[in-house]
Parts: sequence; structure tokens; C-alpha cells
Amino acid sequence: MIVGFTYNSKKKTPSDMPEDFYAEFDEPATINAIRDAIASGGHRVVMMEAKEDIFEKIKSNSVDIIFNIAEGIRGESRESQVPIICEMFGVPYSGSGPLTLALTLDKAKTKEILLYNKIPTPKFQVFKTGKEKLINILKFPLIVKPIREGSSKGIRDNSVVKNKKELYERINETLSLYSQPVLVEQFLSGREFTVAIIGNKNPWVLPIVEVLFDDLPPGVNKIDSYEAKWVWDDPKKPLDCLVCPARITKKMEKTIREISLKAYNALDCRDWARLDLRLDLKGVPNVLEVNALPGVIPDPKCNSRFPKAARTAGLGYNEMILSVLDEAMVRCKLK
Repeated sequence: MIVGFTYNSKKKTPSDMPEDFYAEFDEPATINAIRDAIASGGHRVVMMEAKEDIFEKIKSNSVDIIFNIAEGIRGESRESQVPIICEMFGVPYSGSGPLTLALTLDKAKTKEILLYNKIPTPKFQVFKTGKEKLINILKFPLIVKPIREGSSKGIRDNSVVKNKKELYERINETLSLYSQPVLVEQFLSGREFTVAIIGNKNPWVLPIVEVLFDDLPPGVNKIDSYEAKWVWDDPKKPLDCLVCPARITKKMEKTIREISLKAYNALDCRDWARLDLRLDLKGVPNVLEVNALPGVIPDPKCNSRFPKAARTAGLGYNEMILSVLDEAMVRCKLK
């Protein structure tokens, strides 16, 4: 097969943008590892960085399928850009479709669909101006997040707020920095898990990962913040922050798997995705968000969640990428 590979490479952040502006884009090591993984399956890889000329690249290159990890350049549905262009030209591609990618990028829309399908998720409110009154069902502590970001962009240690003063300070700061609505969510203090899924007709739930916070600096909030992922967890001195398989009861494992699969299917995820969950005060797993374009950093010292689950399942990095590509090819009737 001739496989087009669409991606966004990490760049230097301009001084007038938040330091985490390109957090979702991939380092050369990840891009090269995915390229080599695809090639290891006997495929010829055509590299297509998803810049402003991606329309012409997809139009002019004759490929059998595109392996897509592109986050998109800008806009509220930026993750949908490559799949939309592929559909315009009838080019098969891996991963979820434009609608799913747009919905899962929007944390509030994701939660609305989860609630409709009776899937547990924390209570929430969307702030568009910073002047809205806090609804009565939300009780402190709360957590403040940009509504359409991934890779913990905009989620800082101070995103957990304990009173109205902190809440509105953080809301207005986030509105100003990220120029998008803000999600305010009931903060759950229970254990946190991440679930990687591969497949379509019979999706495979990989071993569940628990995210630990014991190695974080003293006094900080126990959340998977930008600092926790990208500052304090240094590959040269990695944190002991992931356990896979998670040390949980068979009953809890079954519950997490069922909730994750239900959310995966409710949002029409395809080929692969990663879901983040936390336990509430009753011990019920709540879906925090669904990542239809999961991060896959190859270096185990970087504590990338999806590859960690895959390694525990016995999949090497190349096998993991090829498994996703195979699912896409079967779905697209290419094999």
C-alpha cells in the first residue's frame, strides 16, 4: 500500500502566544517513529505535513489510504480538517470522521452526548464571557479548562479552584489566553484512569492505565495538568506516574471497560481512541474526555498513555501503529 501520513510538527511558540500553544503537535521523534512503523508493514509512506497547503498535497498525491494524526492549524473544528479534505477527494483515511473529531475536541459537546447516553461525567457549566452566574448544582472545588484543547493545554495546577474569587480569575485568564469558551467542571478527587481502545466491530480495550500523582511536587493539585505532563515529568528524570495494568478489582475493571466502550460507541469513534476517567465520591468512573486522536510518543520514559497500554498488552510500537492502520484498511474495504 501507498500510505499518506498527515501530521503537525511541533514549532517554536511565538512570544505573543501561550507557551503550550503547540502542545498537541508532535516532536520529530514521534513523527519518525510512526513513519517507520508504517513502513515496517511493507508500505510506502508519503509524508504530508498538515500546513496550509495540505489541500493540494492530498489532491495531488496518489495514495491508497492516509494515516492521520494531524491536529489542524486553527478553528473550533481543526481536528476535522484533514478528514474533510480526504472525504472531498474520496481518499480513505484512518481514525474517526469529521463529526466525531469536532465533537470530541469540544469537551462540553462530548459531555452532552455522554449524558444523553446515560454515561457518567462530571457536572459542568460553559462560560463564554466570564460574567455568567455559577449554577447551583456546582460546588467547590471546581476545575477550569479551555473547551477545545488537548494534551492538557490550559489546564494548570491553579485550574482547580476553591472559591468564587479564584474561579472567576481563572475563567477570565483562560478566556483571554485561549480565545474560546471555558468549561467549569465539578472536580472529582478520586483515582484517575486512562483507557486505550483499538478497533471497530469488536473494539479491543487495552489494559487500563492508572495515572498516579504521588511523585508530583508537595502541595500541588493531584491532576494531569500541563505542568504534570510536560514540566515536572522530564524524560531525563521521569516521574513514576503510570501503573498498567491498573491495580483495581475485577469488578472495577469491568465497569471501566463497559463505560469506556459505551462512550467510544456513542461518539462513533473509529479505529482508535483514548478516554480519561476519574472516580467520583461514590466510586463511579466518570468520563472526563474522549481523545479521538490519541498521543503516541514512542519513548517509554515520556509516559505516553496509549503506548504504555499497548506495551502491557504485548504490542510493540510498530505493531500498535500497524494494528490501527489495519483496522482502518479493513473498515475502508482495502483488505
